Amino acid sequence: MKLNGINKTVVSLVAVVLTMGALGWASVPLYDWFCRVTGYGGETSTATAGSDEILERTVKVRFDASKERGFPWEFKPMQREMELRIGETGLAFYEAYNPTDHPIAGQSSYNVTPFEAGSFFTKIDCFCFTEQILQPGERVEMPVTFYVDPEMVDDRDAKLVHTITLSYTFYEIDMPEDHAALDRTGETEIKQN
Repeated sequence: MKLNGINKTVVSLVAVVLTMGALGWASVPLYDWFCRVTGYGGETSTATAGSDEILERTVKVRFDASKERGFPWEFKPMQREMELRIGETGLAFYEAYNPTDHPIAGQSSYNVTPFEAGSFFTKIDCFCFTEQILQPGERVEMPVTFYVDPEMVDDRDAKLVHTITLSYTFYEIDMPEDHAALDRTGETEIKQN
């Protein structure tokens, strides 16, 4: 079957639309994967234990907290900064408070700046790995355990970094079904993650 000029144009436009839609759909997971692999965009690494090597060189880590507009919790770092040796395990705390009269579920996203340090900032444990549920009037201290990978001092771009900022932003999420059901019945105390 031969295509005339109008049919060729229609087929070409449909192909372009389908290609652009597929690229748009795949861009978020591909970008997320790229950031996790390269540390680009301040994406951190994770580990199950601390570093085997601790250097004499130190790095200052600053802590920042924000929340989505309209999110009712109070959220702040319990320390503004700490200095530790590269490879040394650090422990920092953030505080969250729910001033409302109902339970609220939240999740945090995080970022490390400068971006060159992202792949070398390694989290061992973090409140950001799971959703958080705060009861009315509840105040909690949430830990993050981390270290800065000693390989940073050999990286062409990151070796000049002397200060790293770890930022968290909390946003509201839907209450998990099991917690919402428990809250409605009032029969069992809601467990916090």
